[in-house]
Amino acid sequence: MTPARDGGVLDAEESTRAVGQPRPSPEAAVGDERAASRLPRSRRPVADARTRASGPRRSPAPGARGGGRIPWLRPAVIPVVLILAAFLALLTYEAYIDAAFKPDGKAEVVGSQASVPGEILHGGPFIDATGDQVVSYELPPKTVVLTFDDGPDPEWTPQVLEVLARHGVKATFFVVGTEVARYPGVVRDMVEQGHDLGVHSFAHPDLTAMAPWVRRLEYSQARVALAAAAGVTTPLIRFPYSSSSSSLDDATWPLVVEVGQAGYVVVMSSVDSRDWETPGVDQIVAASLPPDGQPGVVLLHDAGGDRSQTVAALDRLIPILKERGYQFLTASEGLRAGQALADLNAAPAGTDVDVEPILAEAIQIPVMSAATAGEVWRGWLLVLSVRFADGLLEVLRLAVLVVGGLLVARTVVLFLLAGRHARQRRSPTWSWGPPVTRPVSVVMPVYNEQENIAAAVRSIALGDYPSIEVVVVDDGSTDDTAAIVAGLGLPNVRLIRIPNGGKANALNVGIAHASHDIIVMVDGDTVLEPDSLRQLVQPFADPRVGGVAGNVKVSNRRGLIGKWQHIEYVIGFNLDRRLFDLLRCMPTIPGAIGAFRRQALRDVGGLSDRTLAEDTDLTMAIIRAGWRVVYEERARAWTEAPHTLRQLWRQRYRWSYGTMQAMWAHRGALRDSGPSGRFGRFGLPFLAAFGVLFPLLAPVVDVMTIYGLAVTGDLTAGLAWLAMLGLQLVTAIIAFRLDGESLRPLWSLPLQQFVYRQLLSIILLRSVAAALAGVALRWHKLQRTGAAAAHASGPAALAPIARRSDAHSVAGPHVS
Repeated sequence: MTPARDGGVLDAEESTRAVGQPRPSPEAAVGDERAASRLPRSRRPVADARTRASGPRRSPAPGARGGGRIPWLRPAVIPVVLILAAFLALLTYEAYIDAAFKPDGKAEVVGSQASVPGEILHGGPFIDATGDQVVSYELPPKTVVLTFDDGPDPEWTPQVLEVLARHGVKATFFVVGTEVARYPGVVRDMVEQGHDLGVHSFAHPDLTAMAPWVRRLEYSQARVALAAAAGVTTPLIRFPYSSSSSSLDDATWPLVVEVGQAGYVVVMSSVDSRDWETPGVDQIVAASLPPDGQPGVVLLHDAGGDRSQTVAALDRLIPILKERGYQFLTASEGLRAGQALADLNAAPAGTDVDVEPILAEAIQIPVMSAATAGEVWRGWLLVLSVRFADGLLEVLRLAVLVVGGLLVARTVVLFLLAGRHARQRRSPTWSWGPPVTRPVSVVMPVYNEQENIAAAVRSIALGDYPSIEVVVVDDGSTDDTAAIVAGLGLPNVRLIRIPNGGKANALNVGIAHASHDIIVMVDGDTVLEPDSLRQLVQPFADPRVGGVAGNVKVSNRRGLIGKWQHIEYVIGFNLDRRLFDLLRCMPTIPGAIGAFRRQALRDVGGLSDRTLAEDTDLTMAIIRAGWRVVYEERARAWTEAPHTLRQLWRQRYRWSYGTMQAMWAHRGALRDSGPSGRFGRFGLPFLAAFGVLFPLLAPVVDVMTIYGLAVTGDLTAGLAWLAMLGLQLVTAIIAFRLDGESLRPLWSLPLQQFVYRQLLSIILLRSVAAALAGVALRWHKLQRTGAAAAHASGPAALAPIARRSDAHSVAGPHVS
């Protein structure tokens, strides 16, 4: 069987012989024997079929169908899963340590007090449940304890310490464990200046709403945080949102008993400054004075908001208390003095006791003790975990800024350049040059494309272009693809059947058999509109043009997955190609529809199988060889996009991996000059920013939005997300208008941001992990439904389909 120029079928052996046969014109073939021998091994057509079938088989190339030995890339999955798990764990941890914190001062609601002993409700501010009995202690007369909750704070706590030092007064700071971990230096300053420390929980939650085991963690983690920061531990504790002893009820009383069993003494307040309301300095001072000369534990705050009023009020409060004869104690000193006073009150009547020496001795007994080595090590591990989680949050915030900046920059550039491109093409005076009517060879590599192949071949062979040659290269299909093509009986269609060797190899074989200097490459599921070929080749009127990218349309766009891909194609591919066209750095001529000058293909040695994105690799090589690659939006091709998430995953995984391979293969353009250097300066950075970095970071915006709204209650993140969605919506409307598309599918754009974008980012993350791990990928064939065939029109839609039995009688014996 000989390869006829007017149509026919070549089997595998004959097709490989034909590759080596002299062509009528040496300039008309890339694939003659001498040209093939000069190509790099990765770009040569398939070898002799008998050698391939019986000889030792090489390991499949990364881009070959059926290649690869690791199903679903399990080595690449593991690091991705671990990264995502660690990310979620750290973010959850950060949400816990950051979200529960709210300043003290919420409205106090006292419930039933049936379980609270009366002597506690009407007793002193120190409640000791560490022994067999629960007792409370009062302060000695004319004494006051200044206490500060919610710190340390890097801004306000040092100012409070400065005021206390200026007046020579010691105070007590009930610190939050997370803040201790963040600002250990401030805590060390407190201890070095002789101030007292108490535990105010680890993350400042409402402890009554926590499970007992969580409460125990709150106490112990705050304790070891202090051990790491200052090398001390303390038995003093104050619950978040607590006030005086009289406010204890049936919900809070069990907490007092619980911490007593853990060795803590509860310190309540008896004088509330209400500085958390920021009522003004005068009001804070007035509220902080104990009534009628009574002793008191004054509640103030050194964190949790703007504490400038507290600092100013403290500077006025201390002199007033001194003038009234008050002695300033720390909480530890107040506790010991209260215990000594209780012992004195318990002495038998008539006992002559000197109070002053006993109180003076009592307040010298320290309550804080040195932390053990184990507590210090545990504390530092805790400090590191808090800092690491905080660091992650800062990185995420930075990522949001990067994503926002990239989105704004991309939107501005697209508005300026894509709009200019559209106006330029719509100008009445615009023209590529004299009309191009030279014969065209269309190369179609196919592998198991029986659902769409008949409509695809007819849409090309029966188009309105004057002279069309269609070369269908069946790359070892196992279905009826070859039989259907052979049964079409179209005189300008030739079928070449070869053993499976990969898409790049099939295209090189087809190029070798193509007769003409303009070569169009299309996929086996692509259906062209009647004038697509004519529009596609017009740019070749410009002798500088070596390749033309067509306009790819999604045919199956009814379901959500199809709609999302339709939006992505219109915005992310076709609109971007207008930009790349003007910048002369087009990174990809799509495999679905693209045209090439034979000389350009010859200059780069044909297609390579070194990447999974052979179309991207080829386009980059052509640009670097000095040719222009342009975009022709009027050349429309309908393709069937993946219709399931599994197929979408496989396709985009291959695309992402292949694109990164191509970028790496052409990284030398960054050092080049001329057209190659222009591509290196503009094309590669743009592709890296918006093809890799932006998709990887974009989900961070959604994560931070949810975090801000659900955890911190910050509406700023939600407003930023809406602003970014608005920018994308405006971009989408412009892209759809430029492409003449209906705006109806854009209703699914917000949902696309939360679902589709996350999936693509996970796929890209896995591709990056696979690339870093050096895992070779295999080709995954998509399952077709025939959706693209529905877009065939005119004669292409009406021609009959041959039956399998008839097709075999025309095609000859099937060669596996």
